[in-house]
Amino acid sequence: LVQLVESGGGSVQAGGSLRLSCIASGPIYGSDCIGWFRQAPGKEREGVAAFYTGDTTTYYADSVKGRFTISRDNAKNTMYLQMNRLKPEDTGMYYCAAALPCGANWTLGYKYWGQGTQVTVSS
Repeated sequence: LVQLVESGGGSVQAGGSLRLSCIASGPIYGSDCIGWFRQAPGKEREGVAAFYTGDTTTYYADSVKGRFTISRDNAKNTMYLQMNRLKPEDTGMYYCAAALPCGANWTLGYKYWGQGTQVTVSS
C-alpha cells in the first residue's frame, strides 16, 4: 500500500513562492509516475507536474511551465513542487498522487492520493 502525505501549502501574494513536499511510503518502482494535481473550487482536478520514476523525465502543464519545478530526493522518499511567480489562478487544493505504473498519459492512471494541501494566492 502506497501512502502519500503532502505539506507546505499556505497563503501568498501574487508573485510569491511556495514549496510543497510529498513524503511517499510503500512500493514505488521504476515504471511509475508520481505527480502533483490541483483542484480549484468549481473546477475539475488537473495535472500540474509529474515525473517518471524510471529516469529523469518530467512533465508539466502548460500553465505552469517555467514557473514550477518538480523534483525528488530518493534518499528521503520525498517529492517537491517549487512554485515561483505564483498567480491567483494557481489557487487550489494540491494533491500528491502515484500512478503505479504510469498511464498512457502522464495525467492518467493515478490510484493513490494524499489528503491535499491548500494553496491560496491573492492578487
